[in-house]
Amino acid sequence: MTTVGILGGGQLARMLALSGAPLGLRFLVMDAATDACAGQFAPLLAGDYRDEAALAEFASRVDVATFDFENVPAESAEWLAERIPVFPSPRALAVAQDRLVEKNLFRRLGIPVGDFAAVAARSELEAEVARIGGACILKTRRLGYDGKGQFRIRTPADVQGAWDALGAQAKTVGLIVEAFIPFERELSVVAVRGRDGEFRTWPLTENWHVDGVLSASLAPAAIDAALAEAAYAHARTLAEALDYVGVFALELFHRDGQWLANEMAPRVHNSGHWTIEGAETSQFQNHLRAVLGLPLGDTRVLGHACMLNWIGEMPAAAPILREPGGHWHDYGKEPRAGRKVGHATLRADNAVALAEALRRAGSALGREAQVAPVIERLSG
Repeated sequence: MTTVGILGGGQLARMLALSGAPLGLRFLVMDAATDACAGQFAPLLAGDYRDEAALAEFASRVDVATFDFENVPAESAEWLAERIPVFPSPRALAVAQDRLVEKNLFRRLGIPVGDFAAVAARSELEAEVARIGGACILKTRRLGYDGKGQFRIRTPADVQGAWDALGAQAKTVGLIVEAFIPFERELSVVAVRGRDGEFRTWPLTENWHVDGVLSASLAPAAIDAALAEAAYAHARTLAEALDYVGVFALELFHRDGQWLANEMAPRVHNSGHWTIEGAETSQFQNHLRAVLGLPLGDTRVLGHACMLNWIGEMPAAAPILREPGGHWHDYGKEPRAGRKVGHATLRADNAVALAEALRRAGSALGREAQVAPVIERLSG
């Protein structure tokens, strides 16, 4: 029986383990936290990702390794890759860990991006803000996620506040300043590439964020066919350049009929959770198929699907579960402000039925504001 090792024991590892059970797979999860939620469904090895003794034990107990988040040290992935197969590759992980390296790669590959520059001093930040013009965002090059490690610069007067907030990290994780993109819509390509180079995508997903954290995802996104094909082409170009194996997401801004790439995630992605019930093959099972060298599954959507993210605490399940296409996912985490604790997916055969289900569920849960933009898009 094949054992898959997962570095990181959060909800993504948990859902990978659940999706791998029908394939007869076993799992071993490694995480620094002894109470990582994936440990409720798979054996958990608690240890620091930089501890070679812990990594050696992990490697001795698995046949192949993957990740559930991108902040696993690339050096640890490289150490493992010298001993066992690791997918995606440490190189892909390293690229996604550094916003500057990632943006430079996008640019070299011809994937459009907004203006950006590395900054190492306050004077450099001031000069780049003046050069870019308009609003900017100062970000840490590493370790930022869900809106963390960012500071919005609306006018030059905000430069000092931005530097006060993040400047101390210039020498540790590095800083990048990016032009603020007044986008019309946020979308993502969730794609998978197998060991043999086979490449597939799920339909484009439209996403809505609140305070930098994903709130809702809708698939398939209503988008011009030519634009969709261009988005898929960008994702394929990126996957082939990195010789990528597994599932990844390419996050895109849509503005004036064109794409601008935001970032990539080298793992299964929050915006692809709807695929568990809303696609022929979920992102989780296809990720496992890819890293094991198995044939990839069909990625077609089954009707229309919307994922609602639960942040901080779980609402009541009944309003979702009473819907014919309602599905509930509790991650088994303790409630905490800003923490992803679960999600729900509503699926329907057509857009009208999905909008009606969202309206009923949103009203019953007091989540009208969360579902409103999705209903508007479905009704447009």
